[in-house]
Amino acid sequence: MLVSLRNLLVVLAASAAAVPWHPGPAAAIAYGDDAPDRAYRFAVMLTMTGLPAEGGGTRDSWCSGALIAPRWVITAGHCFRDAGGRRIGRTVAERTTAIVGRAEPGGPGGHEVEVVDAVQAEGADVALAELAEAITDVPPIPLADRAPRPGEVLRLAGFGLTGDGDGTRPPKVLQTGTFTVDAVGDTLIEASGRSPRADTSPCPHDSGGPYFRQEPGGRVTLVAVVSSGPSCPHTGPDFSARVDSLAGWVNESVAAKDTGPGSTVVLGGVGLAAVLVGALAVRRRSPRG
Repeated sequence: MLVSLRNLLVVLAASAAAVPWHPGPAAAIAYGDDAPDRAYRFAVMLTMTGLPAEGGGTRDSWCSGALIAPRWVITAGHCFRDAGGRRIGRTVAERTTAIVGRAEPGGPGGHEVEVVDAVQAEGADVALAELAEAITDVPPIPLADRAPRPGEVLRLAGFGLTGDGDGTRPPKVLQTGTFTVDAVGDTLIEASGRSPRADTSPCPHDSGGPYFRQEPGGRVTLVAVVSSGPSCPHTGPDFSARVDSLAGWVNESVAAKDTGPGSTVVLGGVGLAAVLVGALAVRRRSPRG
């Protein structure tokens, strides 16, 4: 799936301060595979209708994400931004919905639930989207309880535009591929396409898409979410935001609004780890949403 993108200079300073992210054209995982039926049901498509646009108009868009608790989806922070590209700690579209539990956005089954709020992480391109009602029949994906390592193989799942080289049609099915971790920073990882091709790569609208470990026995854990990268398709790495280092913030954010059974995000199935937010190098990348 070939696409063209506007380049964006993304400065991730040594202070790890958040920076504005600006809108760009969109596409799906380039040269990925269709996800098998009922696989990766935690993968989420966040649709935004009536987003504020420059000049006073509106636009429609969407991002990818992952269900991490019955009423919470994790995604990229720049998926919630105003017309000037500034990340916003609330919903900004006239209507935002989450499609959960189905690989085909327009297909049967699963859920379509209103998003009622958003919470932005500090120092990382990550946000939490709060759902209007709990989803109890789709198991959330646990957050990883350990850092990724160079050479580790992860799987990515994401939604995006598809087409015959023009990237203009909405996705018919969730796309997926595997990636090799090239480098690990305090808040980001770099990962490059592995299969089905070396130039399998995330593109805009894959923003927030989950990179996850697949462990023996079928268990999965969320390692990172798509943030930014070069024009796609391409060989070489993209940037994605680690989630293990944000585990404390995630649990505090969820606990501040949720009470009762199932309100705490599971971390690797075992418990909560310490939060570490550090510095990142300056790179040129485009946001994926």
